[in-house]
Amino acid sequence: MTNSRAGLGRRSVLAAGVAATTLPLGAPALRAQAAAIRIGVLHPVTGAVAFSGAQGRIGAEMAIADINAAGGIKAMGGARLEAVLGDARSTPEGGVAEVERMAAANVAAIIGGFASGIVLATTQAASRYDLPYLVDVGVADGIVTRGLKNTFRFGPGFGVISRVAIENLVAMNDAAGKPARTVIIVHEDSLFGSGLAGLLNRELPGRGFEVLETIAHPTPTRDFANVALRIRSRNPDLVIPASYYNEYVLLARTMQQQRVRPKAIFSVLGGAASNFRFVREFPDAARFIMDCNHWVDGRNPAAQALRRKVDAANQFFTYELFLNYANVMLLADALERAGSADKARLTEALAGSTFSGHFMPYGPTKFENGQNTGSVPVVTQVLDNDIKVIFPAAVAEAPAVFPVPA
Repeated sequence: MTNSRAGLGRRSVLAAGVAATTLPLGAPALRAQAAAIRIGVLHPVTGAVAFSGAQGRIGAEMAIADINAAGGIKAMGGARLEAVLGDARSTPEGGVAEVERMAAANVAAIIGGFASGIVLATTQAASRYDLPYLVDVGVADGIVTRGLKNTFRFGPGFGVISRVAIENLVAMNDAAGKPARTVIIVHEDSLFGSGLAGLLNRELPGRGFEVLETIAHPTPTRDFANVALRIRSRNPDLVIPASYYNEYVLLARTMQQQRVRPKAIFSVLGGAASNFRFVREFPDAARFIMDCNHWVDGRNPAAQALRRKVDAANQFFTYELFLNYANVMLLADALERAGSADKARLTEALAGSTFSGHFMPYGPTKFENGQNTGSVPVVTQVLDNDIKVIFPAAVAEAPAVFPVPA
């Protein structure tokens, strides 16, 4: 019986082969589906900054799904994007291990990283394989000043964000009659927060502000009671926090509970200030907080559509999410122009990008040493349980409320 079945199988294969060779001329041939393009999606989804990493992963996966639903990469026969997910575990070492795994899996590019310390390590690791790396958030300027040809940051970095923040803070204060003169800076003590605190300490005194104190804290931190007491005792006009999500929320809630009420909380890259999770879960603590950060052009129909999709999925519309979405779209644009997932050709396409199919309030996309020189941050404020752009005027959705009501 077994031999009979085997013989039947061989005869069937032979018959199929004969049939294939005798198809009439002009008959449609069976076309193989284009091979999927593997994309490394690397974020810290466990550990101290897991919320931000998870948000980034959601944004990347949403963009991949949208690109595939629209027909994939058309220049490559409709090739679909396939995510190779990685968890950096909130450490540079964890991120490097995932880059090694992704390189072995033959990904065409990597997107993500989130924290500056992780991104510095992962981009360096990716460069050993000439593997294109699109930075989602990491803002340390050192990421794009090391001459790594594989590294591309679509959003603005530290220097640009802090300069814009200070300029807009000064303009807002001047317009209100200079009610704010004294400042306390509260920052997490890694590369991100320490670097920002150092820059603010150098720049603010020359712009008419006195820095009363600079308070550092580790990530994670579970209690800000003593920090709030120190702020109350110095009674600054402004508090400038630079912390990741969990610590930022805890600081703001502790200040609210202890009735610490400065004339404004003005963040630079605040980990929760431009975050709908914070606004929804703790509206009183979030009220009137300002932040100079990544944000979308709220008037853009594509941004509005993505926000509706995120809300419908019961997720939070955050900068980690939409920056990863935008970076996947940037990569897809480069794949279309390269017509190939070859790493060298893809790197060349990214370097020459003029990508305009995004919803950020940016100028023309132009990469110089891996940095998009067209990218700029905006200043937002939590108003009426929503996040509104208040600076610059060209994209503002509401006027600033400053000083905040007592």
